[in-house]
Amino acid sequence: MRAPLTDDLLQRLCRLHGAQLTLGHLTEAGVDGLPLPGSGRTLARWNVLAEVAAHDLSLAKLFEGHTDALAIRAELGAPAAMPGTRWGTWCAEPPDARVTLEPRPGGPGTDVLLRGTKAWCSGAASVSHAVLSGWNAAGEPCLVEVAMDQPGVEITTEGWQAVGMAGSGSVDVRFDAAEGRLIGRPGDYVQRPGFWQGGAGIAACWLGGAMGIARLTRRFSGPKPDAHRLAHLGAIDIALAPAAALLRETAAWIDANPRVDARTAALRARLAVEHAAHTVMHHAGRATGAGPLCRDARFARAMADLPVFLRQSHAERDLAALGEQTLDAEAFPWKL
Repeated sequence: MRAPLTDDLLQRLCRLHGAQLTLGHLTEAGVDGLPLPGSGRTLARWNVLAEVAAHDLSLAKLFEGHTDALAIRAELGAPAAMPGTRWGTWCAEPPDARVTLEPRPGGPGTDVLLRGTKAWCSGAASVSHAVLSGWNAAGEPCLVEVAMDQPGVEITTEGWQAVGMAGSGSVDVRFDAAEGRLIGRPGDYVQRPGFWQGGAGIAACWLGGAMGIARLTRRFSGPKPDAHRLAHLGAIDIALAPAAALLRETAAWIDANPRVDARTAALRARLAVEHAAHTVMHHAGRATGAGPLCRDARFARAMADLPVFLRQSHAERDLAALGEQTLDAEAFPWKL
């Protein structure tokens, strides 16, 4: 793996490319050479995700998908990705968009043909390859990797109407006998330890988005903000500080327990960060007023992007799942 991102490198890239910074720029600079989840440096991985998200949430969505694909492939023993490739991870399974997998005639057992439509394909027009979920003839969920520049792959313009996260280019992709290769065994996507480790990493992106909004709010407050703006900054601080602390704790727990199911830790981190992000947006808008929302493109985009990105959370369903985990815990779960 290449050297991971440093703050100085990210700042140089941001100064060089500004709002035009792309996934290609990040991969060419080696920013995607992140520690794997559970490798002992999970927090370093999440720091990179958060800083990219603080700069641009749509870019963070693509970057997270790319680095998640690399981590999935490494965990399941796939060959290392070729230099210069850019990956997406597309594993949403809405009932009206399913991809079926069938053996490719004359090929080895891992070679398959893809048929059907895949929804929520972030960066479909800009990635070279994707790891996606599909279903074999036995009705089992499988992971498959596919090259995008081949016959049988149609990148549509359908499936996205939101203003927020529009830069992620999350559209439908149709497959018609496109060639792919199976990764791992049926069921591996959700059964591997990295599934919930990666799910917790999404919260680092959410926190990064909230951090970016908070930094801009602080800047817009000027050198002598009034008491009301100071109060909003204080409210932002008490939202971000405990959320960041919980993510640090979660990263340390994952590194100490890399083969243990991280579902409870991931759900707790995701829900806490989601709550903190909503708090930050509420106070940021009240602190700054309409001016930056209307006149500052970066602030306006971040305030539109973050609510959409947060809907990767399953809201009350995740809260109920976490509540169930607390009942199932052998020991009382809340103590100092």
